[in-house]
Amino acid sequence: MAASWRPPSLRAAVVAQADARFDEIAALVTAKMNEYHVPGVAVGIVNNGETTIRGFGVTNVDDPQPITPETLFTIASISKTVTATAVMKLIEQGRVDLKTPIQKYLPDFRVQDETASREVSFWHLLTHTPGWEGQLSADDRGTQTLAAFAESMKDLPQLAPPGEIWSYNNAGFTLTGRIIEVVTGRPIQEAMRTLVFEPVGLTRAFTRLEEVATYPFSVAHRTQSGAAVVTRPMTRSSSLTAGGVSISLSDLLAYARFHMGDGTARGGQRVLTRQSLQQMQTPRLRKKGTDEDMGLGWHLRHVGGVTTAAHGGTLGHCLLLELVPERNLALAILTNHSDGWRLIQDVERAALTTLEGLSLDPAQAIGHRGVNETMPDAPILAKQPAPAPYVGVYRRPPTTNVNTVREQNGELMLDNSTIAFYAPDRAVVTSGAQRGNPVEFIRRADGTVGWIRVVGRIARKDN
Repeated sequence: MAASWRPPSLRAAVVAQADARFDEIAALVTAKMNEYHVPGVAVGIVNNGETTIRGFGVTNVDDPQPITPETLFTIASISKTVTATAVMKLIEQGRVDLKTPIQKYLPDFRVQDETASREVSFWHLLTHTPGWEGQLSADDRGTQTLAAFAESMKDLPQLAPPGEIWSYNNAGFTLTGRIIEVVTGRPIQEAMRTLVFEPVGLTRAFTRLEEVATYPFSVAHRTQSGAAVVTRPMTRSSSLTAGGVSISLSDLLAYARFHMGDGTARGGQRVLTRQSLQQMQTPRLRKKGTDEDMGLGWHLRHVGGVTTAAHGGTLGHCLLLELVPERNLALAILTNHSDGWRLIQDVERAALTTLEGLSLDPAQAIGHRGVNETMPDAPILAKQPAPAPYVGVYRRPPTTNVNTVREQNGELMLDNSTIAFYAPDRAVVTSGAQRGNPVEFIRRADGTVGWIRVVGRIARKDN
């Protein structure tokens, strides 16, 4: 059963047109919820200043309450855009600089490589290019969590030089949180509240579970024996700046409107300059091996000649926030299931077509945006390249993660799945549970293959 909410100021003719298009999207959401066993979804659209929000399903299959515009969702890695917004606020205040090495703010900061230790800046952290392994978790140590994590990085090896290769990097955003704490002199929870939540006017945006638990909130689910079951224990991120924000859909859309606006909040007070918001949505580098760019916190994609700025999240819940500034459009899809990315992928693409006539080219190489995404219709090359340059072992130190590429029966294998190329150095998985996942091979300056990137994360090839 769906619950709808819309501001009272909408004009009747606009409402009728919007309702027809939104009802088409809503019907698809309902169908995909049944297909993927997703118990709860919230969808919101801001289009030319008009907002439509609808909740579908329930917050918890064991204690079913309806999803509403005020239901809290853990938004996981969408939190990274909040972190980037906080950094832009500190830049405007003159307290940090985008290109200044972070050792200015953390004099004791070290990684294994001394050059990287000296050179890494906010620019690298906010664009996922510090060059080290990104899937590193911060042990929960209360108020010392981020400080302990920064200290633990001293033995972290480089996978690539800073700024050279884009690779999705939670660790960089966790480190950003520690710098924010040091610069502001406040615990990260307070810093996020005073730098972003309060100035933007977000009243249902939290980083503490103790606050989340006092409001209606949606729990995560997974599929077991063909049915959705609650994921226990509750999954949460100890790195608030990488993935620890919880927010209602109503406030998330207010946040989206802010990022498509002139830097003022709902009450008219100045939070950031328009220039700072535009800088976040300006390409900083190309994600090598894809057709996408990276902004500051936002992942930039070009669909039908139009730029979109988006970020997804995966932490038990799967979620997406997408801005299309040229069309005055924002789209949010929040799900409470680990397979919710499948619904998001289908609904996002259908919504862009329904609302704006935009569609991805099947041959368009996509980059990871914090929520899984596949290329189901990539046009496989009739003549595949010679396998020898790609064969090898690829590692992600200090983790034990290894990707092995080998030739078997005339096909190229990535671990236990076949892959095939649809463009030079660009492939997709063609078998198994990971079918459709993008795979990019990235070359060194001398032209040899030096890295593989699987679902947005690089591994370095053994020499």
